[in-house]
Amino acid sequence: MIALLLGFALAGAIGLAATTPASAQSFTYNPRPPKPTPPPAKNDGQMLVQAVEVDYDYNNSRVSAVGNVQMFYNGTSVEADKVIYDQKTKRLHAEGNIRMTDAEGKVTYANIMDLSDDYRDGFVDSLRVDTADATRMAATRADRTSGNYTVFENGVYTACAPCKDDPKKPPLWQVKGARIIHDQTDKMLYFENAQLEFFGVPMAYLPYFSTPDPTVKRKTGFLMPAISTYTAFGYGVETPFYWAIAPDYDATFSPRFTTRQGVLFQGEFRQRLLDGAYQIRAYGIDQLDKNAFVGQPGDRQFRGGVESKGQFALNDKWTWGWDGVLLSDYYFMSDYRLAQYKDPLGSFLNLPTEAISQLYLTGVGNRSFFDARTIYYLSFSGNQQFVPVIHPVIDYSNVINSPIFGGEFSYKTNFTSLTRETAVFDPITTLANTASLCTTTSADPLARTPSQCLLRGFPGTYTRLSAEAQWRKSFTDPFGEIWTPFAIVRADAIDSSVSNQPGVSNFLPVGDTQALRVMPTVGLEYRYPFINVQPWGTTTIEPIAQVIIRPNETYAGKLPNEDAQSLVFDASNLFSVDKFSGYDRVEGGGRANVGVQATTQFDRGGSVNVLFGQSYQLFGLNSFAVADVTNTGVDSGLQNSQSDYVARVNYSPNRTYTFSVRARMDEATWQVNRFEAEGRASFDRWSVSMIYGDYAAQPQLGYLTRREGILSSASVKVASNWVVSGSARWDLEANKINQYVVGAGYVDDCFVLAANYVTSYSYSAGSTPPVLSHAFMLQIGLRTIATSSSTAGSTGIQ
Repeated sequence: MIALLLGFALAGAIGLAATTPASAQSFTYNPRPPKPTPPPAKNDGQMLVQAVEVDYDYNNSRVSAVGNVQMFYNGTSVEADKVIYDQKTKRLHAEGNIRMTDAEGKVTYANIMDLSDDYRDGFVDSLRVDTADATRMAATRADRTSGNYTVFENGVYTACAPCKDDPKKPPLWQVKGARIIHDQTDKMLYFENAQLEFFGVPMAYLPYFSTPDPTVKRKTGFLMPAISTYTAFGYGVETPFYWAIAPDYDATFSPRFTTRQGVLFQGEFRQRLLDGAYQIRAYGIDQLDKNAFVGQPGDRQFRGGVESKGQFALNDKWTWGWDGVLLSDYYFMSDYRLAQYKDPLGSFLNLPTEAISQLYLTGVGNRSFFDARTIYYLSFSGNQQFVPVIHPVIDYSNVINSPIFGGEFSYKTNFTSLTRETAVFDPITTLANTASLCTTTSADPLARTPSQCLLRGFPGTYTRLSAEAQWRKSFTDPFGEIWTPFAIVRADAIDSSVSNQPGVSNFLPVGDTQALRVMPTVGLEYRYPFINVQPWGTTTIEPIAQVIIRPNETYAGKLPNEDAQSLVFDASNLFSVDKFSGYDRVEGGGRANVGVQATTQFDRGGSVNVLFGQSYQLFGLNSFAVADVTNTGVDSGLQNSQSDYVARVNYSPNRTYTFSVRARMDEATWQVNRFEAEGRASFDRWSVSMIYGDYAAQPQLGYLTRREGILSSASVKVASNWVVSGSARWDLEANKINQYVVGAGYVDDCFVLAANYVTSYSYSAGSTPPVLSHAFMLQIGLRTIATSSSTAGSTGIQ
């Protein structure tokens, strides 16, 4: 080997982009053994040349390097069988097995290369280029001029990797062009007489098209169109135009041309600032056929809306932001399917029933949390008068880091204020359902009584401030028993103003009401784990007992209940001190919660956990036996002095399978009032899950009959990149499948194909029952080129 330092002053690096030394008719891959990368040369205008032989032609001012030539200059290396440098013409000529790697990691392979010594002009024959972002380009010849333009003759471009098993096979997709022009100043690729091939088979012909080169993340221009169809607007084609205005903000204009309603104009503006980002989206359409919405909110000439959202960081712990929606009518988003398909891989999201406008402030500490927000819900069902406006809702919680009296001390607060225009009633009897006793159009509104209806939302204004402090400490005695005493005090200050609308006085006192509710609590939790170790595993059996002492709930059932309407009694909340889900109710009276838990951990993996228990009302008023405006607690299994039995079994034999059974049984008859069985399995190529539910009738909550059904989902990887998935909900009582999704998709490093057929419920104006809608979605994505989608759907709207 001869190493020689030549004083060539080369000024630049080559700008060719993408490649394979082979025919440009399709991609083939002929790997060469990798060579060790030498240390980068210093940026001193000198070139290091290594070769088997170096010849000097002093008469013609030429230097020739022959045999395993390696040249290094400013981070760029050239390897070839032979390299000739002409000092008179300042040209560099290389032949045979050429491999050039620039400082950005771009690798160019070729058979012949002739370039100026600054790499601004020249040509390359039979080349292939591999870029750092895994795109590839090949051509029979490339000519470079002005240090900026590279023209690939008979070029081929792809973002797909060669097939590992058969590198000579065509890639999944590639674009061929009679000429491909790369403008490195504008960072654009221009294709002339191009055709798109899949697996070597031509699928589309384009006489001309352009796209940003792979290094571009944002570029002004048209995006791939989207196709949709829906009964209300007919067929639609969306042609988005992206405008990269500046590095920190951009915009997208997406007019949708529809066959029935004309042009729906859409525009979105986005800006990222130092401490956050925001976006504004606007819609508008002058409808050609408003009769398509006769009797609906869309029966008007102009329809439109504005959406906005933003989030900003005040520091590393505090953020604030907003979501805003303003619409010409509440059903505009639904009619034009503007809030339905959000998942970029084609997954289906149900049509929302409301839009949320809110302003919020959130703070997160090491052991503390703060959240304050005002919320306005825009109902898509047209029943805006039934939806509350949340003036603010403020939550704060904190756990003191230092022990107090040897235990942990925490506290939390909640402030809620809301207003609702019209009362919301729900029927709970067959008569109320058939006679519409609980609707705003009821012929006899005074028939809205607690025996026929529930008051889901009261009319008027409600304000509540709640504060709670808690102390607890655990210690273990010499026998291994775990004792945890705790003390809690909670106070609620309530101010409500209930409007005297028909039927409301049957549930709540109308007019102004002020109340102060204080609930002090002391208790003790006892656990005594017994551990048994065997050669096959370890079993822990743990009796648990909890005794809670507190006074009765004051104002039980006499105050509005807005945030504590949901209550499911099961093993998960058996040992909760307060089993209500919100602040508007508080559990009172003495109570004991007892149970036994057993856990087995197998040495070879897997575990079983079993919990069985019951709750007892020891003394005082049972809060769950007192009916409030929503009958929360009634029919829950806690309304008697001895609760229903609750049980749970979790079994996981390994990482593949998990099984869970949850049940609630009547304390007297052992009749199953609530039963859920769930199983999941996840393998390398497929996964499946199924949940079976059986729920007894709860007439006082409006569930007049037993409910039974199965919810299942499955996903199968049928090939290395192909996935088929589906889910369905089967109503066993009605013996019909009422919701399902079926889809298939292909995803790899360069291509995305997704197709889904889905069903969901669409909501119409007023109290019209939801209509089951059907939709089909198709999405195709070519990495670095484009992503296109198509949707089609129909509902009961004509």
